[in-house]
Amino acid sequence: MTTRTVLIVLFEGVQSLDVTGPLEVFAGAGAAAGEAGSYRVRTAGPAGRPVRTSSGLRLLPDLDLDLDPGPGPGPDPDTGLDGPPHTLLVPGGDGTADPDPALVRRIARLAAGAERVVSVCTGAFLLAEAGLLAGRRATTHWAYCDALARRYPDTEVDPEPIYVRDGRIASSAGVTAGIDLALALVEEDHGRDVALLVARHLVMFLRRPGGQAQFSVQLAAQVAQRSPLREVQRWIAEHPGGDLSVDALAARAALSPRQFARVFKAEVGVSPGQYVDGVRLEAARRRLEDSASGIEEIARACGYGTAEGMRRAFVRTLAVPPVEYRRRFRPA
Repeated sequence: MTTRTVLIVLFEGVQSLDVTGPLEVFAGAGAAAGEAGSYRVRTAGPAGRPVRTSSGLRLLPDLDLDLDPGPGPGPDPDTGLDGPPHTLLVPGGDGTADPDPALVRRIARLAAGAERVVSVCTGAFLLAEAGLLAGRRATTHWAYCDALARRYPDTEVDPEPIYVRDGRIASSAGVTAGIDLALALVEEDHGRDVALLVARHLVMFLRRPGGQAQFSVQLAAQVAQRSPLREVQRWIAEHPGGDLSVDALAARAALSPRQFARVFKAEVGVSPGQYVDGVRLEAARRRLEDSASGIEEIARACGYGTAEGMRRAFVRTLAVPPVEYRRRFRPA
């Protein structure tokens, strides 16, 4: 019987969902996969004492993080560990802002013997501080990507995907993205059917691939201050298949094309063309997820004109063509 130990690190100020989300995935997958490939999930905290999460919830760890699991003839009856964990999971939270050096050293030691090392949200800062992200590609919560890149310039920080895998190191974006990463690891271990079974049990009808953007274009972009520009943003969202050229949009805002392009970028943060591209891509994604319409029909409705035009946009931005995107995302 193959049993993979998943050890989740706890500390003061940890984000509770960063812990419980992946924990529920691995626990559910162990039950779904049966004895042929179960998971043994354990938590460990400094001195084995209870920790308070960033939301105030208190968590009691299974293990003392300061003690080595210790190889032996078999699993310890109290901890279930007989050596380094198969998967070391480091969550994020307020406690990553100024981490205890002893915590960082302990993570580095445990990671040295683990087959996989995983961070959720700002847990990437702890991995980077432990030297585990040097020369690697990683991600974290979108709001902290710039800080991670500045603090650890030897890490290639990608703010777009919801999770990144670089060798044995995997990192995910904020909070719920840890569930997506955990499901991807379950699929890697036990196949798609087990991962989908767990996702359905958790009422996650869609399992997002790592290349999916962290948030929608409407959340990423700013809302314009001027009423005419806000109306243009609304019009773009409601008519992705319409004429969304700069000239047409400028006429709606009663501005010259040149003035419109300048003030739109100043207030929204991206050019009109970039904004339109993002809205069209998001509209196409939603239709692929929620409707049975054909690829050609969706391409026309979302302003791509042809299926090939939409395919190029998907591959360029999401690294997956529309047909594969629908296969991964649309509920069975």
